[in-house]
Amino acid sequence: MSDALAGRTALITGASQGLGLEIARAYLQQEAAGICICGRDRAALEGALAELRELAGPSQTVIGNVADVSRPEDVDRLVESALTGLGEITILVSNAGVYGPKGGIAQTDWSEWTRAVEINLLGSVLPARELVSHFAQRGYGKIVQLSGGGATGPLPGLSAYAASKAAVVRFAETLAEELREHRVDVNAIAPGPLNTRMLDEVLSAGPERVGRAFYERAREQQRSGGVPLREGAKLAVFLGSAASDGITGKLLSAVWDPWQELPERRPDLDSDVYTLRRIVPRDRGLTWGGA
Repeated sequence: MSDALAGRTALITGASQGLGLEIARAYLQQEAAGICICGRDRAALEGALAELRELAGPSQTVIGNVADVSRPEDVDRLVESALTGLGEITILVSNAGVYGPKGGIAQTDWSEWTRAVEINLLGSVLPARELVSHFAQRGYGKIVQLSGGGATGPLPGLSAYAASKAAVVRFAETLAEELREHRVDVNAIAPGPLNTRMLDEVLSAGPERVGRAFYERAREQQRSGGVPLREGAKLAVFLGSAASDGITGKLLSAVWDPWQELPERRPDLDSDVYTLRRIVPRDRGLTWGGA
């Protein structure tokens, strides 16, 4: 797949560090024609741009803008700049995200809680909303949303993160149906436990604020090295490529799901496989309760 993204262009948010930067590297290595990245910290963004431009070939375009993707005015400016600099956008990767406040809901600062939801949820919705018309007019597009473990189970002490990441997945599922007729695929990625700045935040917060079990898992993750960033980046490449055409409305794990096999299993994917759903008693072999 060394040229899986040849001729394609991408807007990648939250790409000045961590997984977003790794995805940007992978997109260039897979021969993307151009990428536009953004981040909130100018110094970090400029450092990332310098690295990516060193990696890029002579025919590849690398541009970037300081932007807060939870703010509509920043997103308007970012998308306009990306379209001007790249000519068109084939792929949107919404990677920007934060854990937000840590601790029980009654003890957390409300402004920090809502701010985390703004970054994680609005920061995923607004860029997609801004590009929907562009993708529909082209009759093709790829939207990749970063979710994670917060979407698939409760996370005591991290309620803003868990609630917003679950919302991102349901938004992706809904948007996938809205855009199906325009051949725009919308999917979410669970990249696995990553050793990034977010892990450092959990360890600094301590077991009293994030819960003993979650804290101990974080310590073990730190010791083991966690999941390599490249695993999430590989899945982001696949979902941005033609190989994934027609696969839409799914939450895919970079680590646990056999996503490389999915092109051969498209008929099976016209179902609720890899989606959020309600578990009813009969799903657990029980005879009582409704459907």
